[in-house]
This record gives sequence, structure tokens and C-alpha cells, in this order.
Amino acid sequence: MGMLDRVVGEGGRQVIDSLADISPDLGHHIVAWAFGDIYTRPQLALRDRQLVTLGMLTALGGCEPQLDVHINAALNVGLSAEEIVEALLHSAVYCGMPKALNATAVAKKVFAEHGLLTDPEKPGGSAHGVPEQRFPGRGVPGQA
Repeated sequence: MGMLDRVVGEGGRQVIDSLADISPDLGHHIVAWAFGDIYTRPQLALRDRQLVTLGMLTALGGCEPQLDVHINAALNVGLSAEEIVEALLHSAVYCGMPKALNATAVAKKVFAEHGLLTDPEKPGGSAHGVPEQRFPGRGVPGQA
């Protein structure tokens, strides 16, 4: 559970707990394979893994609950809200506007929950509606 907690935080445990009464084996494989074997590989930094994950979930479509978890995870590992929005915009080129719009709506919800939306008309506001700084108090030491 170490890597799951490090990347996803409480949201990961909630997913695993939600599977306990119906498919504990699926929960086990999420922890053991995805976050035990794959996420611990050194070839990609955690922030890069989250960028790939956001692109894949956006392209798949219909993965809004998982996008919620992984947008939070992306913030946890040091991606800025602006970088996340840019990744979702970039995905529109390859998977289409409807899927990118749905993913962006999830990002907006997550950012609102964390107070990360800004008013572009106010000082410090961004034309994209998201701040350019990193998620306050988060980030994984040693991950650039």
C-alpha cells in the first residue's frame, strides 16, 4: 500500500475499501501489480506516470471516477493544475473534443475542491482559470 498511498493518498484506500465486499482480488491486484510492480519501476518519474495515466483515461472515455482519483494523484506528485489542463487539452487532438471536455470537467471539479480555480480578472489569475503554482503542501520528494 506504500506506493498507492504515496501517489493517490486517501482516494486510493477508498477505492480498495470499496472493492472489499465484491472483489477483494481486484483490490489486491491494483495494489500488488499496478502500484507494486508498475509504479515502482524507475524508468518514469511519478509525475510522468500520472501524465500518461491522465491521457489514457481521457482517451478511454467513461472513466470519470478514475480521472478524479488520478487528477488528485497528479497534484499529489507535483503536477500543477495548469500542466494537468494542458495535458487534457493536448489529448483532444488524439481522442476528440468530447472526451477532453469530460476530462476537463472532472479536473474543474477537483480543482474547485482544492481551491485551485482562479478568476482571470483578478491579480494572480490565469487566462486558463488555474494557478501556475504547484499544489500547496504536496509533491513527492525526489520527483522532479
